[in-house]
Amino acid sequence: MATRIGPRALLKPSLPFLRTGLERFVRMRNLTEAHVRRSWFLHERAAPVYGRVGDLEVRMALGARDLRRAQRLRYDVFYKEMSAKPSFMAELRRRDEDPYDAVCDHLLVVDHAVTAATLPWSPVRRPEVVGTYRVLRQDVAARQNGFYAQGEYDIAPLLQARAQTHRFLELGRSCVLKPYRNRRTVELLWHGLWTYVREHGVDVMIGCASFAGTDPSQHACALSFLHHNALAPREWRCKAHPHMYQPMNMLAKEQVDTRAALKALPPLIKGYLRLGAFVGDGAVIDHQFGTTDVLIILPVENIDPRYFGHFGAPHERTSRISQGR
Repeated sequence: MATRIGPRALLKPSLPFLRTGLERFVRMRNLTEAHVRRSWFLHERAAPVYGRVGDLEVRMALGARDLRRAQRLRYDVFYKEMSAKPSFMAELRRRDEDPYDAVCDHLLVVDHAVTAATLPWSPVRRPEVVGTYRVLRQDVAARQNGFYAQGEYDIAPLLQARAQTHRFLELGRSCVLKPYRNRRTVELLWHGLWTYVREHGVDVMIGCASFAGTDPSQHACALSFLHHNALAPREWRCKAHPHMYQPMNMLAKEQVDTRAALKALPPLIKGYLRLGAFVGDGAVIDHQFGTTDVLIILPVENIDPRYFGHFGAPHERTSRISQGR
Protein backbone atom coordinates (compact mmCIF):
# COMPACT_ATOMS: atom_id res chain seq x y z
CA MET A 1 0.00 0.00 0.00
CA ALA A 2 1.39 3.38 -0.96
CA THR A 3 2.08 5.93 1.76
CA ARG A 4 0.09 9.12 1.33
CA ILE A 5 2.26 12.22 1.36
CA GLY A 6 0.30 15.19 2.66
CA PRO A 7 1.06 18.88 2.13
CA ARG A 8 2.80 19.22 5.52
CA ALA A 9 5.42 16.63 4.55
CA LEU A 10 6.45 18.81 1.65
CA LEU A 11 7.06 21.94 3.71
CA LYS A 12 10.60 23.04 4.54
CA PRO A 13 11.39 24.85 7.83
CA SER A 14 13.43 27.39 5.86
CA LEU A 15 10.29 28.62 4.10
CA PRO A 16 8.11 29.99 6.93
CA PHE A 17 6.02 32.21 4.65
CA LEU A 18 5.24 29.33 2.30
CA ARG A 19 4.57 27.04 5.25
CA THR A 20 2.12 29.50 6.81
CA GLY A 21 0.27 30.00 3.54
CA LEU A 22 -0.03 26.31 2.80
CA GLU A 23 -1.08 25.50 6.35
CA ARG A 24 -3.81 28.14 6.14
CA PHE A 25 -4.99 26.61 2.86
CA VAL A 26 -4.99 23.11 4.39
CA ARG A 27 -7.07 24.35 7.36
CA MET A 28 -9.57 26.00 5.00
CA ARG A 29 -9.78 22.87 2.89
CA ASN A 30 -10.33 20.67 5.93
CA LEU A 31 -13.10 22.92 7.24
CA THR A 32 -14.96 22.90 3.94
CA GLU A 33 -14.56 19.14 3.44
CA ALA A 34 -15.26 18.00 7.00
CA HIS A 35 -19.02 18.00 6.56
CA VAL A 36 -18.70 16.20 3.24
CA ARG A 37 -16.62 13.44 4.84
CA ARG A 38 -19.09 13.02 7.70
CA SER A 39 -22.11 13.01 5.40
CA TRP A 40 -20.62 10.52 2.97
CA PHE A 41 -18.93 8.08 5.37
CA LEU A 42 -21.97 5.81 5.60
CA HIS A 43 -22.30 5.62 1.82
CA GLU A 44 -18.81 4.28 1.16
CA ARG A 45 -19.87 0.61 0.99
CA ALA A 46 -23.56 0.86 0.21
CA ALA A 47 -23.93 2.73 -3.08
CA PRO A 48 -25.98 0.70 -5.59
CA VAL A 49 -25.07 -0.05 -9.18
CA TYR A 50 -28.11 0.57 -11.38
CA GLY A 51 -26.92 -1.01 -14.60
CA ARG A 52 -24.22 -1.45 -17.19
CA VAL A 53 -24.05 -1.34 -20.99
CA GLY A 54 -20.68 -2.39 -22.38
CA ASP A 55 -17.96 -0.52 -20.50
CA LEU A 56 -20.36 2.14 -19.21
CA GLU A 57 -21.89 1.73 -15.77
CA VAL A 58 -24.45 3.87 -13.98
CA ARG A 59 -24.34 3.95 -10.19
CA MET A 60 -24.51 6.22 -7.19
CA ALA A 61 -21.33 7.92 -5.99
CA LEU A 62 -19.45 5.70 -3.55
CA GLY A 63 -18.16 8.38 -1.21
CA ALA A 64 -16.22 11.62 -0.87
CA ARG A 65 -13.64 10.53 -3.45
CA ASP A 66 -16.35 9.89 -6.03
CA LEU A 67 -17.96 13.20 -5.14
CA ARG A 68 -14.71 15.02 -5.90
CA ARG A 69 -14.52 13.25 -9.26
CA ALA A 70 -18.06 14.38 -10.10
CA GLN A 71 -17.14 17.92 -9.07
CA ARG A 72 -14.10 17.85 -11.37
CA LEU A 73 -16.27 16.71 -14.27
CA ARG A 74 -18.71 19.54 -13.55
CA TYR A 75 -15.83 22.01 -13.47
CA ASP A 76 -14.54 20.79 -16.82
CA VAL A 77 -17.98 21.12 -18.43
CA PHE A 78 -19.39 24.23 -16.74
CA TYR A 79 -16.24 26.32 -16.30
CA LYS A 80 -13.74 25.19 -18.93
CA GLU A 81 -16.10 24.31 -21.76
CA MET A 82 -18.99 26.66 -21.01
CA SER A 83 -19.06 30.16 -19.56
CA ALA A 84 -19.38 29.73 -15.78
CA LYS A 85 -17.21 32.07 -13.69
CA PRO A 86 -15.20 30.20 -11.05
CA SER A 87 -14.52 31.52 -7.60
CA PHE A 88 -10.91 31.67 -6.43
CA MET A 89 -11.28 28.35 -4.59
CA ALA A 90 -13.06 26.66 -7.50
CA GLU A 91 -10.28 27.68 -9.86
CA LEU A 92 -7.63 26.62 -7.38
CA ARG A 93 -9.20 23.21 -6.73
CA ARG A 94 -10.54 22.70 -10.28
CA ARG A 95 -13.88 21.59 -8.86
CA ASP A 96 -17.45 22.86 -9.05
CA GLU A 97 -18.74 22.57 -5.50
CA ASP A 98 -21.29 24.16 -3.19
CA PRO A 99 -22.82 23.37 0.23
CA TYR A 100 -25.62 21.32 -1.36
CA ASP A 101 -23.15 18.67 -2.53
CA ALA A 102 -22.77 17.31 0.99
CA VAL A 103 -26.48 16.56 1.42
CA CYS A 104 -27.32 15.45 -2.13
CA ASP A 105 -26.97 12.05 -3.75
CA HIS A 106 -24.87 11.95 -6.91
CA LEU A 107 -25.61 9.69 -9.85
CA LEU A 108 -22.58 8.77 -11.98
CA VAL A 109 -21.89 7.20 -15.33
CA VAL A 110 -18.38 5.73 -15.36
CA ASP A 111 -16.34 4.25 -18.20
CA HIS A 112 -14.47 1.10 -17.15
CA ALA A 113 -12.38 1.25 -20.32
CA VAL A 114 -10.77 4.53 -19.21
CA THR A 115 -9.17 4.80 -15.80
CA ALA A 116 -7.42 7.60 -13.96
CA ALA A 117 -5.54 7.99 -10.68
CA THR A 118 -7.73 9.35 -7.90
CA LEU A 119 -4.83 11.44 -6.55
CA PRO A 120 -1.58 12.53 -8.23
CA TRP A 121 0.55 10.39 -5.90
CA SER A 122 -1.80 7.38 -5.71
CA PRO A 123 -1.29 4.14 -7.67
CA VAL A 124 -5.02 3.38 -7.35
CA ARG A 125 -6.90 3.90 -10.61
CA ARG A 126 -10.67 4.15 -10.96
CA PRO A 127 -13.03 4.25 -13.94
CA GLU A 128 -13.42 7.75 -15.36
CA VAL A 129 -16.59 9.64 -14.45
CA VAL A 130 -18.17 10.75 -17.75
CA GLY A 131 -21.65 11.81 -16.63
CA THR A 132 -23.39 12.96 -13.47
CA TYR A 133 -26.70 14.10 -12.01
CA ARG A 134 -27.18 15.67 -8.58
CA VAL A 135 -30.40 14.73 -6.78
CA LEU A 136 -31.93 16.01 -3.54
CA ARG A 137 -34.91 14.36 -1.88
CA GLN A 138 -37.53 16.51 -0.21
CA ASP A 139 -37.14 14.90 3.22
CA VAL A 140 -33.41 15.66 3.15
CA ALA A 141 -33.94 19.21 1.86
CA ALA A 142 -36.45 19.89 4.64
CA ARG A 143 -33.78 19.14 7.26
CA GLN A 144 -31.24 21.40 5.55
CA ASN A 145 -31.73 24.69 3.69
CA GLY A 146 -34.46 23.61 1.28
CA PHE A 147 -34.02 23.04 -2.44
CA TYR A 148 -31.40 24.81 -4.53
CA ALA A 149 -34.14 26.04 -6.90
CA GLN A 150 -35.76 27.98 -4.06
CA GLY A 151 -33.02 30.56 -4.51
CA GLU A 152 -34.57 31.43 -7.90
CA TYR A 153 -38.22 30.39 -7.68
CA ASP A 154 -40.95 30.55 -5.06
CA ILE A 155 -41.76 26.87 -4.83
CA ALA A 156 -42.80 26.83 -1.16
CA PRO A 157 -46.56 27.19 -1.92
CA LEU A 158 -46.41 24.18 -4.25
CA LEU A 159 -44.55 22.09 -1.68
CA GLN A 160 -47.06 23.02 1.01
CA ALA A 161 -50.08 22.35 -1.20
CA ARG A 162 -48.78 18.87 -2.10
CA ALA A 163 -47.21 18.03 1.26
CA GLN A 164 -49.64 15.20 2.05
CA THR A 165 -49.79 13.63 -1.38
CA HIS A 166 -46.52 14.11 -3.28
CA ARG A 167 -42.82 13.53 -2.62
CA PHE A 168 -40.49 15.85 -4.52
CA LEU A 169 -37.00 15.26 -5.88
CA GLU A 170 -34.78 18.08 -7.11
CA LEU A 171 -32.56 17.44 -10.14
CA GLY A 172 -29.51 19.54 -10.89
CA ARG A 173 -25.90 19.83 -12.06
CA SER A 174 -26.51 17.45 -14.94
CA CYS A 175 -23.60 17.14 -17.36
CA VAL A 176 -21.87 14.66 -19.65
CA LEU A 177 -18.27 14.77 -20.88
CA LYS A 178 -18.24 15.98 -24.49
CA PRO A 179 -17.02 12.77 -26.23
CA TYR A 180 -19.80 10.85 -24.45
CA ARG A 181 -22.71 13.05 -25.47
CA ASN A 182 -24.52 10.34 -27.33
CA ARG A 183 -27.74 8.41 -26.94
CA ARG A 184 -26.19 5.49 -25.05
CA THR A 185 -24.64 7.60 -22.29
CA VAL A 186 -27.63 9.89 -21.87
CA GLU A 187 -30.10 7.00 -21.78
CA LEU A 188 -27.94 5.20 -19.23
CA LEU A 189 -28.00 8.31 -17.04
CA TRP A 190 -31.78 8.50 -17.40
CA HIS A 191 -32.10 4.80 -16.57
CA GLY A 192 -30.23 5.40 -13.33
CA LEU A 193 -32.30 8.46 -12.48
CA TRP A 194 -35.59 6.66 -13.15
CA THR A 195 -34.49 3.69 -11.01
CA TYR A 196 -33.64 6.11 -8.17
CA VAL A 197 -37.04 7.80 -8.55
CA ARG A 198 -38.83 4.46 -8.22
CA GLU A 199 -36.67 3.26 -5.33
CA HIS A 200 -37.56 6.32 -3.27
CA GLY A 201 -41.20 6.62 -4.28
CA VAL A 202 -40.74 10.06 -5.85
CA ASP A 203 -43.91 11.67 -7.24
CA VAL A 204 -42.54 14.91 -8.71
CA MET A 205 -39.18 15.90 -10.18
CA ILE A 206 -38.28 19.56 -10.08
CA GLY A 207 -35.22 21.64 -10.89
CA CYS A 208 -33.66 24.38 -12.98
CA ALA A 209 -32.60 23.80 -16.59
CA SER A 210 -30.60 26.29 -18.60
CA PHE A 211 -30.12 28.12 -21.86
CA ALA A 212 -26.59 29.32 -22.61
CA GLY A 213 -26.02 33.04 -22.14
CA THR A 214 -27.46 35.77 -19.94
CA ASP A 215 -29.52 37.64 -22.53
CA PRO A 216 -33.06 36.19 -22.58
CA SER A 217 -33.86 38.09 -25.77
CA GLN A 218 -31.42 35.79 -27.59
CA HIS A 219 -33.83 32.96 -26.75
CA ALA A 220 -37.06 34.88 -27.38
CA CYS A 221 -38.50 32.25 -29.72
CA ALA A 222 -37.76 29.25 -27.48
CA LEU A 223 -38.78 30.98 -24.23
CA SER A 224 -42.01 32.23 -25.80
CA PHE A 225 -42.72 28.71 -27.06
CA LEU A 226 -42.30 27.37 -23.52
CA HIS A 227 -44.57 30.06 -22.10
CA HIS A 228 -47.37 29.41 -24.58
CA ASN A 229 -47.09 25.62 -24.80
CA ALA A 230 -45.55 24.26 -21.60
CA LEU A 231 -46.45 26.71 -18.81
CA ALA A 232 -47.55 24.79 -15.72
CA PRO A 233 -51.27 24.89 -14.91
CA ARG A 234 -52.11 27.07 -11.91
CA GLU A 235 -52.16 24.18 -9.44
CA TRP A 236 -48.54 23.35 -10.38
CA ARG A 237 -47.21 26.78 -11.22
CA CYS A 238 -44.24 28.38 -9.46
CA LYS A 239 -43.04 31.89 -10.21
CA ALA A 240 -39.54 33.32 -10.29
CA HIS A 241 -38.76 35.67 -7.40
CA PRO A 242 -39.80 39.23 -8.32
CA HIS A 243 -36.27 40.67 -8.28
CA MET A 244 -35.09 37.90 -10.64
CA TYR A 245 -38.13 37.54 -12.88
CA GLN A 246 -37.51 37.71 -16.63
CA PRO A 247 -40.63 37.54 -18.86
CA MET A 248 -40.76 34.54 -21.17
CA ASN A 249 -43.67 35.65 -23.37
CA MET A 250 -41.61 37.95 -25.56
CA LEU A 251 -43.50 36.89 -28.68
CA ALA A 252 -47.23 36.42 -29.18
CA LYS A 253 -48.26 32.81 -29.68
CA GLU A 254 -49.00 33.32 -33.37
CA GLN A 255 -45.52 34.81 -33.87
CA VAL A 256 -43.69 31.76 -32.55
CA ASP A 257 -42.08 29.56 -35.19
CA THR A 258 -42.59 26.14 -33.60
CA ARG A 259 -39.97 24.38 -35.70
CA ALA A 260 -37.34 27.03 -34.95
CA ALA A 261 -38.27 27.02 -31.25
CA LEU A 262 -37.90 23.25 -30.93
CA LYS A 263 -34.56 23.38 -32.72
CA ALA A 264 -33.36 26.10 -30.33
CA LEU A 265 -34.36 24.27 -27.16
CA PRO A 266 -31.44 22.72 -25.23
CA PRO A 267 -31.57 18.89 -25.48
CA LEU A 268 -32.17 18.46 -21.75
CA ILE A 269 -35.20 20.78 -21.75
CA LYS A 270 -36.52 19.09 -24.88
CA GLY A 271 -36.16 15.72 -23.16
CA TYR A 272 -38.11 16.89 -20.12
CA LEU A 273 -40.91 18.20 -22.34
CA ARG A 274 -41.15 14.87 -24.17
CA LEU A 275 -41.65 13.15 -20.83
CA GLY A 276 -44.49 15.50 -19.89
CA ALA A 277 -42.86 18.32 -17.92
CA PHE A 278 -44.18 21.83 -17.31
CA VAL A 279 -42.16 25.01 -16.87
CA GLY A 280 -42.52 27.68 -14.20
CA ASP A 281 -43.52 31.29 -14.74
CA GLY A 282 -40.56 33.45 -15.71
CA ALA A 283 -36.90 32.88 -16.48
CA VAL A 284 -33.95 33.76 -14.23
CA ILE A 285 -30.47 34.93 -15.20
CA ASP A 286 -27.67 33.03 -13.45
CA HIS A 287 -24.65 35.30 -13.75
CA GLN A 288 -22.21 32.87 -12.15
CA PHE A 289 -22.95 30.09 -14.64
CA GLY A 290 -23.64 32.43 -17.56
CA THR A 291 -27.08 30.95 -18.20
CA THR A 292 -30.76 31.78 -18.44
CA ASP A 293 -32.68 29.34 -16.25
CA VAL A 294 -36.21 27.97 -16.40
CA LEU A 295 -37.93 25.86 -13.77
CA ILE A 296 -38.86 22.31 -14.76
CA ILE A 297 -41.77 20.59 -12.99
CA LEU A 298 -42.31 16.93 -13.91
CA PRO A 299 -45.03 14.96 -12.08
CA VAL A 300 -44.35 11.23 -12.48
CA GLU A 301 -48.03 10.72 -13.26
CA ASN A 302 -47.54 12.88 -16.37
CA ILE A 303 -44.83 10.70 -17.91
CA ASP A 304 -45.92 9.23 -21.21
CA PRO A 305 -46.43 5.43 -20.71
CA ARG A 306 -44.66 4.72 -24.01
CA TYR A 307 -41.36 5.22 -22.16
CA PHE A 308 -42.11 2.53 -19.57
CA GLY A 309 -41.36 -0.30 -21.97
CA HIS A 310 -37.79 0.96 -22.26
CA PHE A 311 -37.10 2.42 -18.82
CA GLY A 312 -39.44 0.31 -16.69
CA ALA A 313 -42.90 0.89 -15.20
CA PRO A 314 -43.37 3.11 -12.11
CA HIS A 315 -44.25 0.14 -9.87
CA GLU A 316 -41.02 -1.71 -10.72
CA ARG A 317 -38.14 -1.23 -8.31
CA THR A 318 -35.24 -2.49 -10.41
CA SER A 319 -33.66 -1.23 -13.60
CA ARG A 320 -34.17 -3.01 -16.92
CA ILE A 321 -30.63 -2.21 -17.99
CA SER A 322 -28.56 -5.23 -18.95
CA GLN A 323 -25.76 -5.83 -16.46
CA GLY A 324 -23.23 -7.07 -18.99
CA ARG A 325 -24.38 -6.20 -22.49
